[in-house]
Amino acid sequence: MTTAAEGRELALVGPSTPMGELMRRYWIPACKSSELQSDGAPIRLKLLGEKLIAFRDSTGRPGIMDHRCPHRCASLFLARNEENGIRCVYHGWKYDVEGNCVDMPSVPPGQDFKDKVRAKAYRTVEKSGVVWTYMVENAEPPQLPGFEILDMPEDEINVTFVHRSCNYLQALEGEIDTSHFGFLHAGHVEPEDVPEDEPLRQTITNRAPNYHVSDAPWGTQYAGFRATGPGRTYWRFANFLFPFWTQAPNGEFDSHMHARAWVPLDDANTMFVFFWWKGAVAANSLPQPVLKDGSPVGGAGRGNNFRPNTTDWLGRWRLKEDETNDWCIDREAQRSGAIYTGIDGIHLQDQAITESMGPITDFDFEHLAPSDRMITRTRRRMLMAVRALRDDGILPPGADDSGVYRTARSGYLTSEGNDGWEKVYAKRLDAAVHPAP
Repeated sequence: MTTAAEGRELALVGPSTPMGELMRRYWIPACKSSELQSDGAPIRLKLLGEKLIAFRDSTGRPGIMDHRCPHRCASLFLARNEENGIRCVYHGWKYDVEGNCVDMPSVPPGQDFKDKVRAKAYRTVEKSGVVWTYMVENAEPPQLPGFEILDMPEDEINVTFVHRSCNYLQALEGEIDTSHFGFLHAGHVEPEDVPEDEPLRQTITNRAPNYHVSDAPWGTQYAGFRATGPGRTYWRFANFLFPFWTQAPNGEFDSHMHARAWVPLDDANTMFVFFWWKGAVAANSLPQPVLKDGSPVGGAGRGNNFRPNTTDWLGRWRLKEDETNDWCIDREAQRSGAIYTGIDGIHLQDQAITESMGPITDFDFEHLAPSDRMITRTRRRMLMAVRALRDDGILPPGADDSGVYRTARSGYLTSEGNDGWEKVYAKRLDAAVHPAP
């Protein structure tokens, strides 16, 4: 079980917290490239509890820095983005994307000291339609995580951002909890009503699967398995990858290249950032599953309904359905069995559950079961990495070798024979679709 003290160690991500320091050793997806226009208005951005601004200069370079002007701490959100720099409207001091003060017009000539003033700015890079940032000043960053999806051409990648009003850990753990699928998402569906070749059928035929859990070079991995006929096994592989990434088993293993980040904005808010290959055979690219009679499976709706973005610190990529409207739960659909939860949409069901836990899970209130072994293993792995970095300066997985992510893949498959799960995984990974690095 996780103690309250361990829960705080895992959940708190602000400056100087152990987990916050660990996460700052990685590149972090900060915003969509399309959110920043050259010489356009800066946007407010929260990451790991820090209030930042993001902007794009006249030549197209993105910048991310503390929102406070180093002069008098006025917010640079109000600044003018002009001529390759951001100019504070209070006294006209101007900074480039690297944080260098390049103009100090309110100080008499000969008395300015712009070469000694620097805004707190973080390194940035753009990849796959996203601006990434490395939140350690004056340090050499690692390479971007070596996910295969990031090697695909940008026009073949879909990138989604969705805000979630809860701590990153409970959002992330919803992804690596395999036993909830047969209830939260498909508790109302009977196996005999689903076509034989529908992957959903395997999941609901046995709603209490067995599975293997182990440490992996990138974090942790599980392999859920169910017998599906003589000498045949149905597998669902999934991963946790340091520091906040997951790969879910909601696609055919052979083509399911994707990566899902649960980026902490602060201790009580998370940004879900989802990269996925448009060519994969996966839930994101397939139509809503249907029953034998051709009618759609209830509750498996696609897409998200967003509120208009605002300029608030937490005003980006928010869903219309939230706690204020009970996530638009339909009690009649729940009561009639049309939708087990009464909430339409796989993502929204997960969002409602994890947000309903409150801003940060009360770890003392939990009663974890054998079906939660992936969660307990992952928490232990994270705690060990946090303490190794804090006490001995040992970098966590992936922080010094981004290539460990390249052999991580998730998805469902059926195997023949009696091979062990590691061998099944290795053989299918070798035969799967791979981009050129």
